[in-house]
Amino acid sequence: MGRYQIVVFMRQKLRNISLVSVGVVAGVLISLGVTATAQRDGRAPLPLEELRQFTEVFGAIKSNYVESVEDKKLITEAISGMLSGLDPHSTYLDAEGYKELQVGTQGEFGGLGIEVGTEEGFVKVVSPIEDTPAFKAGVKAGDLIIKLDEKPTKGLTLNDAVKIMRGKPKTSITLTIMRKGENKPVIITVVRDVIKVQSVKSKVLEPGIGYIRITQFQEHTTENVVKALNTISKDQPLKGLVLDLRNDPGGLLNAAVGVSAAFLPPKTLVVSTDGRTEDAKRKFNASPEDYMRGGREDHLSKLPEVAKTVPMVVLVNGGSASASEIVAGALQDHKRASIMGTQTFGKGSVQTILPLTNNTAIKLTTARYYTPLGRTIQAKGIDPDLLVEETPEGDLVSHVREADLNKHLSNDKDKDAESKVSKPALKAKGEGAEAKDRKPVEFGSADDYQLQQALNKIKGLPVQVAKPKPADQTAEKTKESK
Repeated sequence: MGRYQIVVFMRQKLRNISLVSVGVVAGVLISLGVTATAQRDGRAPLPLEELRQFTEVFGAIKSNYVESVEDKKLITEAISGMLSGLDPHSTYLDAEGYKELQVGTQGEFGGLGIEVGTEEGFVKVVSPIEDTPAFKAGVKAGDLIIKLDEKPTKGLTLNDAVKIMRGKPKTSITLTIMRKGENKPVIITVVRDVIKVQSVKSKVLEPGIGYIRITQFQEHTTENVVKALNTISKDQPLKGLVLDLRNDPGGLLNAAVGVSAAFLPPKTLVVSTDGRTEDAKRKFNASPEDYMRGGREDHLSKLPEVAKTVPMVVLVNGGSASASEIVAGALQDHKRASIMGTQTFGKGSVQTILPLTNNTAIKLTTARYYTPLGRTIQAKGIDPDLLVEETPEGDLVSHVREADLNKHLSNDKDKDAESKVSKPALKAKGEGAEAKDRKPVEFGSADDYQLQQALNKIKGLPVQVAKPKPADQTAEKTKESK
């Protein structure tokens, strides 16, 4: 689990750990963050009338249901229902799910390798994780999984669906998928495996221009970013850097703060959080106490000096979520880098793990987070400084975003945020027959159009930005008329 600072509070003596990730991962990977601390005051009185109604329903089921039902099953389902009814990210974790959550921060877990949520009772793919069985098998963001082997997903809880998708390595599962642009279900067989996610990838694009890709924010991400920066600047002075956060679903909050701190002046505000309790009201700065855990080594002390000043472009898209949006928002607000790509996912909430008895836990949304200038990206996302889509004609696929998820939190500062979520221009190709034969963009390759535009930006060459959508033009006219 790593050396987390554990704080005991409340009468049940629960421990709490903050989360920044986009959702449940089939297999399972939910990333942990820094510990939230503070003593909470007494509870509100229990709603006796409602609890009486609950016990009446419980008794009616025990007495009259067509088959005998165990007390544990009824209580577990009631807890799951309470949490799933709040928002897409609050959930109940059984002993297996809680254990895998703790292991997940190491970047290794068993399963398929997909971020999943729910939509209209079905399991919806938020994003396949790079270099995993699901990604290689052709599972795409936005896919609606309607069957797992022969079991329909309609009505399954997300945790039950994840349990089915988990399994021993080298065993297979057949996913029946409804996909936009397809007239009939798509059948994909995925072989489970131990998923090892390489958090940081790097290379030299051209002499003096480096490329760092973060696939997820894990326990050693900050350390690995420092190593990458030292490696790519070893043989030749670094004159430009592309930081690629596309399709990065999030992860550790302190890792996001650490990566931001690598490029910002010391003690600069990176992100703040705000919720109902005092421990949810926090400010995180580019300081060791906010990006380190415990007495671990400050890896940023080995950072090359050029990291603070080298011209930067940060690449984002609709799959860039949570911790990725924290980094992009911080570098954008402080004008440290140009943000390029498409609008991000829009997950601006923080979850806290509250351990229960029997090695179970609940994951509960406890705060919203804000960029240094006080912007909340919840249900909206980060707008890039330079709108550049996957191809010159537009995006190939539609990304699922926070605003698309049922029961998502609203944006507390921008009531019209959801109407400002941009849609891809290339609907005909992204959702039609032609897209079926198009391979996903290989990030970092010579065919990566967005990366080529980032290189142009760094070298002072023209950047081919996308044309505004009709909705965007309308928004601009409305803005100008005020």
